[in-house]
Amino acid sequence: MEEARHCDVLVVGSGAGGLATAITARKHGLSVIVIEKEEVYGGTTAFSGGVLWIPGNRHGKASNPDDTIEAARTYMQEETGNFYDADAVEAFLAAGPEMLDWFEAETDVKFVPTLYPDYHPTVPGGVDVGRSVLAAPYDTSSLGEHLKRLRPPLGTITFMGMMFNSSNADIKHFFNATKSLKSFAYVAKRLAAHAGEVLRYGRGVQVTSGNALAARLAKSCFDLGIPIETGTPAQRLMVEEGRVAGVETPGGTIRAERGVVLACGGYAQDLARRAAAYPHLQAGGAHHSPVPEGNTGDGIRLAEEAGGSFAAEYPQPAAWMPVSRVPGKGVFPHLLDRYKPGIIAVLSDGRRFTNESESYHDVGVAMAASGEAGAWLVADRRAIRRYGLGHAKPAPLPLWLWTRTGYLKSGKTPAELARACGIDPVGLEETLNSYNPDAAEGRDPAFHRGETSFNRYLADPDHQPNPCVAPLDRGPFYAVRLEMGDLGTFDGLKTSVAGKVLNGEGQAIEGLYAVGNDRNSIMGGNYPGAGITLGPAMTFGWITGRHLAGIDMEASA
Repeated sequence: MEEARHCDVLVVGSGAGGLATAITARKHGLSVIVIEKEEVYGGTTAFSGGVLWIPGNRHGKASNPDDTIEAARTYMQEETGNFYDADAVEAFLAAGPEMLDWFEAETDVKFVPTLYPDYHPTVPGGVDVGRSVLAAPYDTSSLGEHLKRLRPPLGTITFMGMMFNSSNADIKHFFNATKSLKSFAYVAKRLAAHAGEVLRYGRGVQVTSGNALAARLAKSCFDLGIPIETGTPAQRLMVEEGRVAGVETPGGTIRAERGVVLACGGYAQDLARRAAAYPHLQAGGAHHSPVPEGNTGDGIRLAEEAGGSFAAEYPQPAAWMPVSRVPGKGVFPHLLDRYKPGIIAVLSDGRRFTNESESYHDVGVAMAASGEAGAWLVADRRAIRRYGLGHAKPAPLPLWLWTRTGYLKSGKTPAELARACGIDPVGLEETLNSYNPDAAEGRDPAFHRGETSFNRYLADPDHQPNPCVAPLDRGPFYAVRLEMGDLGTFDGLKTSVAGKVLNGEGQAIEGLYAVGNDRNSIMGGNYPGAGITLGPAMTFGWITGRHLAGIDMEASA
């Protein structure tokens, strides 16, 4: 029988929460091993936008010096309602800024400020800027031999394998490449550099967003001598005298003297658990999650087998994301197109049902509330050629690349488009006849689109008077089918503030911790701002790592 390996801390999973815990524990003198069941590391983080919501962070203070922790606390109380967890929120608000400074001072992890507003900036305590930060772009060639194991970005949101931050100048240059010599030169330079990277490394190495964050965290692990062992699933927790002592893997046993930390990414791909939790699935709808296929609830299952308590309590158990299915390519998350003028969303009756420029989660909530299995995102020719629609790219790429597969529907008139989609033609025509006159004046009296800073943030600032609103009056017309997806789950294991997994009586299971999406979200099933998953994941990972090292035991217990 193979002899067991030993460490102080064993982390199961390689997303931001798990790697933050590993780095923190190692920096405080503990031996750490990270295991990951998939052949690549980075988890959902590598697919994400790489944004962290950290009220009071030093980057945000430069753009909003008047923001306060008291305002952030009020905002979280408003957003979480009956699910407000005062102890966890206080720990998050107090530790978040310190965590950010610590990682930037001690590791390869760096951040840049963003201008993201809170998603509900008009709610008491909400702000127009200052709480969200973004992982700084990164050259992943510095990972050396470990580069090939970094999870690639989600293919459907790259262009020829290139990555872009959702609000940076790159996208604007690509939109304007056929209209501006400066933008054309910029795009040509980017394409040439990317082609060189692919020839040399087999992939693009200049990455942004969550891929940059995952790479920076992994590089910090490797620099500290922390192994990230991919292709190594945790099969069973070892429980000895009421305490979790380690994990059994296909390659043998790994014993953990201080604790096992579950960081397996939640249960978004656990078909049975999500069928029991997602209301739209219970109503007969469909669900297509773009998160990694390995997020099958392993951490939750392992904890339950050891007596841990899983809390399925939130009315919205996941971070909803409207998606479209791209034939032969996978799932496309609609992160940007919904905000643009000349694009609206309708149901099968041809009627609008929501403010399309609200957050993906809020639009998902509205989709679920509609009682339908999906919706349609509709654009006229002017809008689709300028902004694209879903996976269909703007000019100069030809639209037949997507119409021939059936992904993109088209019609010379709104009625013809409606018939192609199975939408009520009369309803769609009446919607446009009602919407267009107001839209020409930049108004949306039905849903007030463009009236908040967040609505306008990802819109088109060059389109006035309302960067979110324009009439759909230039045929032909186009549409893409929207269905429900998610960016990860909110329901998770019950834990203490320090991350100790609790049993059904609220007692800690010694030696067992949970971070990231394996841990119950402190946001109460709501989505208050950009980065409300990664911000708490790294903050509580940092708190858990310090706790395991015996630091701030009283404050974090």
